[in-house]
Amino acid sequence: MVDARGLPIRLAVSQGQLSDHAAAADLIAGLGRLRHLVADRGYDARALVEQVEAMGATAHIPTQRNRKIQRSVDRMIYRQRNLVERYFCKLKQFRRCATRFDKLARNFLAAVALASTRLWIRTYVSTT
Repeated sequence: MVDARGLPIRLAVSQGQLSDHAAAADLIAGLGRLRHLVADRGYDARALVEQVEAMGATAHIPTQRNRKIQRSVDRMIYRQRNLVERYFCKLKQFRRCATRFDKLARNFLAAVALASTRLWIRTYVSTT
């Protein structure tokens, strides 16, 4: 999960065969203020949308094409979803994360956390 600037705020590693929306509920649980949640079609689950609305936020998640009732999504807000994709591209600059060098999930999560920390530092520390 990333914030409005594309910086990571929550990290989780899930099983490869686990659906995207199953892990999302744990990621957003316990978040404080949240106005908008932007996600792609893989996170389209009624329970997740209800959880976001219970927090007082708006879920900008397009419905899957096979649903009878289609939700409308604000296109300008939904375009911000690319921040997550950019974060993944930044993670791939770290060889250990890109190649999944670590075989244990806890070690891989630690490597991703270190890479994410470096992204935060790069944002806030001046190089001049």
